[in-house]
Amino acid sequence: MKAKIRATAQKLVNLYRQAHVIVGEWATVNPIFINEADDAVIQEISDLPTGKMLVKHIENLRSGKTSMDSIERELLPYGGMMAGERIASINLTPAQWAELEHGIENFIPTQDGLNAFTALNVVNRFGEEWQNAITSLVQTKPQLHEKWVTINHTFNAYRLWNTANEVISQPLTDRVRAQVQSDMPEYETYLPMFGDSGNELLNKLRTFIAV
Repeated sequence: MKAKIRATAQKLVNLYRQAHVIVGEWATVNPIFINEADDAVIQEISDLPTGKMLVKHIENLRSGKTSMDSIERELLPYGGMMAGERIASINLTPAQWAELEHGIENFIPTQDGLNAFTALNVVNRFGEEWQNAITSLVQTKPQLHEKWVTINHTFNAYRLWNTANEVISQPLTDRVRAQVQSDMPEYETYLPMFGDSGNELLNKLRTFIAV
């Protein structure tokens, strides 16, 4: 039961952080928050990163302070930078665009290539949300967007490869199990990109959380 509560809490936090890329945005995710965040889940959410903001948002929804198709501006994740009305206002200087385009065009899909790309000043400008920001910026540039997808997938693959290896090297806890269960669709998408070694790691991960 505890593991299920933790998995639900993590799912709701993930929805909160990714609402800007979900069709319908807040009108879609707010009813899920109301339906699934019982007292036990709320308590678990409070212990997760950005969780306290989500708890406040749910309280506002339940009290009627916030309508079911919106969110208070001060409770927007990432300070609102990724919200739909803000993402269109992200502007780059010609020099920043040149740096970004050069980085995308010359990207090499290896760990070293990722390190070089994420070290770019224009990438660092967006902090931890560089993937979402750049995805939005290149949407109107089809040729650049196509190459950007490769960078996005490569980053996700290496991130999950490293995370999976770290997970199975540590003692299993209920929280770790819930987190892995929540992230399993991502593991199943990206680890096979490493071929046989990726599939082997995926099987180890499944076995690890099944113990």
